Amino acid sequence: MKSQSSIQTLKGLLPFLSPYKKQFYLAGVALLVAASATLAIPYAFRQMIDMGFSGQGSIQHVDAAFLGLFAVACVLAIATAARFYMVSLLGERVTTDIRSAVYEHVIEQSPEFFETTQTGEVLSRLTTDTTLIQTMVGTSISMALRNTLLFLGGLVMLFITSPKLSSIIILALAFVVLPIVFFGRRVRTLSRDSQDKIADSSGLAGEILNAMPIVQAYTQEPFEAARFKLSVENAFKAAMRRIRARTYLTAIAILLVFGAIVFVLWLGAHAVMNKTMTGGELSQFILYATIVAGAVGALSEVMGDAQRAAGATERLLELLAAQSNIVDPVNPKPLPPRSSNGATLTLNEIRFHYPSRPDSNALSHLSLAVRAGETVAVVGSSGAGKTTLFQLLLRFYDPQQGQIDLDGINIRDISLRTLRNTIGIVPQDTVIFSANAMENIRYGRIGATDDEVVAAARMAAAHEFIEKLPEGYQSFLGERGVRLSGGQRQRISIARALLKNPALLLLDEATSALDAESERLVQGALESAMKGRTTLVIAHRLATVQKADRILVMEHGHIVETGTHSTLVAEGGIYAKLAALQFQTFES
Repeated sequence: MKSQSSIQTLKGLLPFLSPYKKQFYLAGVALLVAASATLAIPYAFRQMIDMGFSGQGSIQHVDAAFLGLFAVACVLAIATAARFYMVSLLGERVTTDIRSAVYEHVIEQSPEFFETTQTGEVLSRLTTDTTLIQTMVGTSISMALRNTLLFLGGLVMLFITSPKLSSIIILALAFVVLPIVFFGRRVRTLSRDSQDKIADSSGLAGEILNAMPIVQAYTQEPFEAARFKLSVENAFKAAMRRIRARTYLTAIAILLVFGAIVFVLWLGAHAVMNKTMTGGELSQFILYATIVAGAVGALSEVMGDAQRAAGATERLLELLAAQSNIVDPVNPKPLPPRSSNGATLTLNEIRFHYPSRPDSNALSHLSLAVRAGETVAVVGSSGAGKTTLFQLLLRFYDPQQGQIDLDGINIRDISLRTLRNTIGIVPQDTVIFSANAMENIRYGRIGATDDEVVAAARMAAAHEFIEKLPEGYQSFLGERGVRLSGGQRQRISIARALLKNPALLLLDEATSALDAESERLVQGALESAMKGRTTLVIAHRLATVQKADRILVMEHGHIVETGTHSTLVAEGGIYAKLAALQFQTFES
């Protein structure tokens, strides 16, 4: 996104502000009343001085002046409280909406987005940047409008009180604008840099905290602590550059404004002594000049907040502007009624490379036809393209060439929700959420009953160990399932996929983390679960795929061998060599 002025950037917030026009109107009315009450105070002081202390009035005039002043104070208090409530409500509401919108948009992005964006940076934008916007919407906008009204109203009253002195003060204030504009732009640039540095620190911390077992296993705690310290020190230095620029902005604005006012008041004092101005008029002029000066000083503060909020808004709008390459079709086609045997799958001349590796094809001229209810195993060395195949079936990516059909329909013509609801996957890297066992399994189908969850756990050989947990299915499993063994986490993942009851089941090393006894139990459960659905299995351990209807051997994105276990062993090719190596190893 190109650099824009702060006002232009902040226009990006209008879609979030527009639903709350009523609250803005109410806050505006309260603001107008409060500003009017503030501007009435100097006039009341003038009446009090001229009528009460100059011998021109009576004690009744003094009493009336003080009663009027108290009445103005009451109106000011009520209007200010109402303004504070409304703008604080707006700040909280708009910030909540922005966070929800950004998060909802980010989680709909394709994996390509997360190849280049750190999750820690996204979290920083959702927290730190939205807090800056909350400050602006809930405080700075109100302060800016209030002080703008006081500035304009004060200027009008200054001219009414003394046109000559007011003309002089206006000329003096004109010299204040240039340094405010110059340092305001400087603050915005430094604010963006500071927020970027904070996001870098958050990204680094998130990455390391998610990898603590490896960090501690390699005793790299001092290295990582030093790396994070350097990152936060860089953020501190960037923040100090911003603070210094804002300090200069505030100091220069206040110094120039009050210097001009002191000069004009010196002229006013001479006017009183020369009898061309009353003491009350001078007092009124002083108070209005103070209001104008205070308004300018406050506006310079608000300018700094606006510059920081503009930088935050720019970063959030960048996230909202990110467009996924994987989108729903304009007119999605429905899938035919589900067959009792599962789904058919056809891949025709698929060629694919990852966006970050355009010169290296992960799959090349891959063609495959899978019958409904068939179990197909995919084996091969690491990097052969097995997991990539699964990612294309789920439309995490689209191939650069070729077509994938599910039940005879191009998956690009199927809505993403429909497509992915038809497919269940047990990934190699098991994901366990910070919730109890019941909710972790129910994630496969949110509306499932407790009995259905337990039935899925039984099928995945997970029921027995879950029952032994301190609170059974209500036991909290810890962040990323740290309270479970690798095999237990994998059985939870399998139960989740079985609960979904998909027509197409993808198993990516589904038994890789299981011990021999658990593998035997889960393998039996999976064989039962494979009935009535089409299954694709990725496996390095060939003993788990011997009963597959077909076995595909992949090398460098190609299918190089196809057949059953016995036929491939008889051919003496790549699969036979892998089988001989593994089974000899097991026997030894």
